[in-house]
Amino acid sequence: MQQDPERIAKVYDTVAVQYAKEFEGEHEKKPKDREMLEKFSKETKGGRPVWDFGCGPGHTAGYLKTLGVEVSGLDLSEKILEQARTIHPKIHFRKGNILDLEFENDSIGGVVSFYAIVHFTKEQVKQAFREIFRVLQPGGSLLLTYHIGDETIHLDEFLGKKIDIDFMFFTTDFITGCLKKSGFEKIEIIERDPYPGVEYESRRAYVFAKKPVARKPLKRGTT
Repeated sequence: MQQDPERIAKVYDTVAVQYAKEFEGEHEKKPKDREMLEKFSKETKGGRPVWDFGCGPGHTAGYLKTLGVEVSGLDLSEKILEQARTIHPKIHFRKGNILDLEFENDSIGGVVSFYAIVHFTKEQVKQAFREIFRVLQPGGSLLLTYHIGDETIHLDEFLGKKIDIDFMFFTTDFITGCLKKSGFEKIEIIERDPYPGVEYESRRAYVFAKKPVARKPLKRGTT
């Protein structure tokens, strides 16, 4: 059963203030996050625009901004976007759905998406990857993160608020296969153990992938 984007947005509207307080500055506690974001910033230099999909309160976009990346943020939840705009007034944020992106084909230089697929079913993950691939420019980079596993966790409470949502984990084989089927190449997956006392204790994965550069057609008489 697909998870309704409006339901997901409602959850984050409910916890927006608490979520912003909990996760702002999160990357400072996670050295591997910083390492991966620094690598992404180097890969996307000169590639504009760069977007943070599922940006939440803007902590990932904010960190990329400190690295010199011209980045904007997209999220389903208007309430959490209000938090992002307050905390990061120099970054552009807008409401949007990764499953149905309102961007032209081949229009984005790079996409970062930290745990944005955590509420998606497998079919929705496939759809999200197809949409990201569609809007990326040829040669554009994707940095994605997810929880490694094959379980689904249902939460009725989060950050002191009553909610109703599922959190999905995914195997690396599944993620790799979906990215390849969507057309991505140069897929690199880095796994790590959780940081005890800092985050939920699940194994994490960082994924780098590229949209292929379009090949120029051969001229007549060449082989």
